[in-house]
Amino acid sequence: VQLQASGGGLVQAGGSLRLSCAASIHTFSNDGMGWFRQAPGKGREFVATINLSGRTTYYADSVKGRFTISRDNAKKTVYLQMNSLKPEDTAIYYCAERRAPTASQDGIQYDYWGQGTLVTVSS
Repeated sequence: VQLQASGGGLVQAGGSLRLSCAASIHTFSNDGMGWFRQAPGKGREFVATINLSGRTTYYADSVKGRFTISRDNAKKTVYLQMNSLKPEDTAIYYCAERRAPTASQDGIQYDYWGQGTLVTVSS
């Protein structure tokens, strides 16, 4: 199983980025997906999660209203649209997949993790 995250980069505060995570697992359409991040010197934190159909999503309070998670099951890809970025959003962003159909904010519930993509927001 591979999760390939992409789309990170350097952006000014107030800007936007869209992260993508392509999965190789054939059960992708049955699995819940999530995005997590880890800032320098800090632990991993939950960002957003989505269920198998895409109808159920949850967000961390710090990104609610600015970030949007979505998925395309035909392409086996999950996205994270990030708008109104702030310097405190600077982190390595990881996508994760769980062998269950529901969304989850708990990183322990995930079975597979991508390699991460770096997002840097300058002030």
